[in-house]
Amino acid sequence: MSENSIIEEELIQSPGRTALKNFLEKKTAITGVTLFFLIFSLCFILPIFFPLDVNFADSSQQHIRPGLNLMRVPRELRNNAKIIDVGNSFGAGVDRNNNVYIWGNPVNERLLNIPQNMGNITMLSVGLDHILVLNDQGNVFTWGNDRHRLSPIPPEVRLSHIVYIEAGNQISIAVDAEGEIHVWGNRGFVDVRPELFEGQVEKVLLMDATAFVISYEKNLYALTNRDILIATAMPQHIQGRVVQVAATNRDALALLEDGTVHSWGNQEHGVHLIPPEIQGRVRSISAGSWHFAASLDDGTVVSWGRNNYRQTRPQDLSGIESVHSGYYQNYAIDAQGGVHPWGFSGYLMGTDHYGRNVFRRVLEGGKISLTIGAIGVLIASFIGIIIGGISGYFLGKIDLVLMRFAEIVNAIPFLPLAIILSYSIGHSLPQQQRLVLIMLIWGLINWSGLARLTRANILVEREKDFVTAAKAMGVREGVIIFKHIIPNILPIILVQILLSLATIMLFEASLSFLGLGITEPRASWGNMLQGLRSTDIRFYWWRWVFPALTLSMAVISISMIGDALRDAIDPKSNDR
Repeated sequence: MSENSIIEEELIQSPGRTALKNFLEKKTAITGVTLFFLIFSLCFILPIFFPLDVNFADSSQQHIRPGLNLMRVPRELRNNAKIIDVGNSFGAGVDRNNNVYIWGNPVNERLLNIPQNMGNITMLSVGLDHILVLNDQGNVFTWGNDRHRLSPIPPEVRLSHIVYIEAGNQISIAVDAEGEIHVWGNRGFVDVRPELFEGQVEKVLLMDATAFVISYEKNLYALTNRDILIATAMPQHIQGRVVQVAATNRDALALLEDGTVHSWGNQEHGVHLIPPEIQGRVRSISAGSWHFAASLDDGTVVSWGRNNYRQTRPQDLSGIESVHSGYYQNYAIDAQGGVHPWGFSGYLMGTDHYGRNVFRRVLEGGKISLTIGAIGVLIASFIGIIIGGISGYFLGKIDLVLMRFAEIVNAIPFLPLAIILSYSIGHSLPQQQRLVLIMLIWGLINWSGLARLTRANILVEREKDFVTAAKAMGVREGVIIFKHIIPNILPIILVQILLSLATIMLFEASLSFLGLGITEPRASWGNMLQGLRSTDIRFYWWRWVFPALTLSMAVISISMIGDALRDAIDPKSNDR
């Protein structure tokens, strides 16, 4: 059977079916629908699995480049590891042949300048962005961050036989065979006073604002400039029995001689909820930013605390000799030197100036921007359709008054009004009310265009036979307008609604970029670009590329759908 011509098809198809067929034949329409559906799904479904804590910030994770390689251990080290330690965005390890490896996303390129011929390495300690190495001769090597004179090893350290090293945030510590502490770097971060211990130091642990010291008598001391709770909350019954200490950002954990562990501090994110079954069985402990990990006497590993990056979900491990944690990564080393990583593999879209995950903020920002756009357009559409429908159907004085009122509203510029209102009353409102304010301003100001479009189409429809028949049957005029006429012109109205949705999203982004819309710590595509006004965009390109790209794709996809729908509805625009 031969195919019908376009004219014959239009004779036997409804206008809606013809418009749908024309719409689906356009590649731009399919592309726009696919792209918008993808963005919508990502912004409203993925946040369920990747929730955003708007109050979360981590200074150690600032400006980390995009990448999922934070735990990508080099092949040469994977089955031959001796020591591993973790930096803020990279890992470092030593194999059994004393070769040093760096992987991940080092923020300082000098970390890749690994010194040669360091001998038989016995310890490796990674700070925020520098590394310390100790060999069996008591010699210390360092490289990476050169601020605060971290790179030059102090003469007294070079002349001493060092037995323990610890790298921290812009500070380094070494303990010699006589139990004396040597400190260099930025000593303002931690109050480390060697004269207090008089040659009794065995081990040291550095946090951002605290140093823990373990003496030969197994006593534990906390030296701090800021986090006083770490020092004052330390349990006294552990003194004389401490063999190891680990610390998160706000909490500490001590391992005692009998294999039990005890925690204290701020007790945030469940780090104080030590699994009871591990007591008396712990062989070594380690800590990240918000979690602890412990290797047990049977070769298994247990981890607990905050699990925002799956850092407390180790694999089913056995035969583990040691566990090494830091920030959001963990590495367990078995008896054969095999490395078993778990935790956070990296940031798909990098981090911002507060160390926040840009990917999660893009998803949350998209949800906010699309919600504001959708509700704002619905408000404007509701008002515009009602006023346009009444004006176009009744005409006369009603039409005159409503259209003059629409012209007055249309003369009010949205962006200046929104800026004035946001500046005058917006800063006194909580975020939820600021969202409502933006949506109401848009809905109450931008309905006039849709009202005029609705009126113009109703002027045509009201003269048709089905309207005359409805009047003759006694159908109420309100029912005629909104049940019979409006559905006939709905495709045309839908085109205008879609184009308005793209416009309001751009306006919301403009307001937020100016600091007058959605503000920190809440995320929107607009305020994610705000920080770039004071940041060199060449260095931190990912902070503006991803929110700008998603906003652009959303607006373009909506515009493509609207244009294709308009062409499908208007027969004059179709190629015959």
